[in-house]
Amino acid sequence: MSSRHDALVSLEKQVFMPTVRRWPLSIVRGDGSRVWDVDGNEYLDLTAGWGVTSIGHCHPALVEAISDQARTLMQTTNVVYTEPQLELARRLARVAPGGIHRSFFTSSGAEANEGALKLAARRTGRSRFVATLGSFHGRTLGALGCLGQDKYRQPWSELVREARFVPYGDAGAARAALGDDVAAMIVEPVQGEGGVHVPPPGYLAELARACHEAGALLIADEVQTCMGRTGRWLAVEHDDVTPDIVTLGKGLGGGVPIAGFMATDDVMNAIVPGDHGGTYAGNPLSCRAAMAVFDVIEQDGLVERAAHLGQQVSGRLDAFAKLESERVEGVRGRGLLIGLVLREPALAARVHADVRERGVLVNLTAERVLRLFPALNIDEADLDRAVDVIESAIEAA
Repeated sequence: MSSRHDALVSLEKQVFMPTVRRWPLSIVRGDGSRVWDVDGNEYLDLTAGWGVTSIGHCHPALVEAISDQARTLMQTTNVVYTEPQLELARRLARVAPGGIHRSFFTSSGAEANEGALKLAARRTGRSRFVATLGSFHGRTLGALGCLGQDKYRQPWSELVREARFVPYGDAGAARAALGDDVAAMIVEPVQGEGGVHVPPPGYLAELARACHEAGALLIADEVQTCMGRTGRWLAVEHDDVTPDIVTLGKGLGGGVPIAGFMATDDVMNAIVPGDHGGTYAGNPLSCRAAMAVFDVIEQDGLVERAAHLGQQVSGRLDAFAKLESERVEGVRGRGLLIGLVLREPALAARVHADVRERGVLVNLTAERVLRLFPALNIDEADLDRAVDVIESAIEAA
């Protein structure tokens, strides 16, 4: 590594709070599905900034929209109306399941989930929640209580009120946990951080029925799966279900921090002025960016493309997994949210590092799952080359 990279490593130790184990990379530039480090090395990026750069790094339409809005109005107070905020809400209502057409915007997915939990508690007058093992809903205190991974939640156990946790995909266990004190169940339509788990058909619909019978709400955490990631605008569409509240994030802004939650009139009307808010909630700059992302996804047919490419890549990796069954357990995912499950954590760690050395960036999650969630408009040849590298690294291991 160069002295420039070493200087950044040293600077972090002096001025920044280390919260993650960083890769030995210092990235300085991105374009489409490629990024470059301080030494000029090029990488194919299959992380998309953790699914955020949904239309690629620095898409010209997004850059132009941000630049234009920055010259016009970046921020004002929420006691006035702004066009980008309400126009984005209108466009989201157009693609959300029927009945869900009211929005509130935040700066992060964790904030969106916090707002959803507060909204459910206000609407039902109840204070407990049900969540799933292996889930990830954010690291703020309210969301942390519903995060189904001990390694994140337990260090703060004295500060959080833990949800009742049930196995993901088990509708019967969820139904049994829904007592008359439960405000809502929060669930990811596809578990991302937990290892790219896809629920069985009908699972989300059964959860909706069970929640409503218990007088509780169903919150769909679509922070990672929204905006076409799974081959539908929202992943709940795969189960043809309308939750009471949907949370959004990551790919919504294409790189600009914006997230939010949506709900039906009946649910959203439970909030009164003063119950919830945020200084940057739906500021003009972030909302204008999200509208540019909308434009590119619609104009380029990226939702349908994600479904097609995802099926193609998953099929190829599934065939590879069968050939390399001693090393690879299988493939999970929907659309362009794909998990290649290796059999051993140590093997997964070696492959992950080797792939990076070969110029491809992927995420390793749940100890042994290589998670691929590239930009929805990644060039097909680039995606094929990245899969070549992954397969080659596994064979070499």
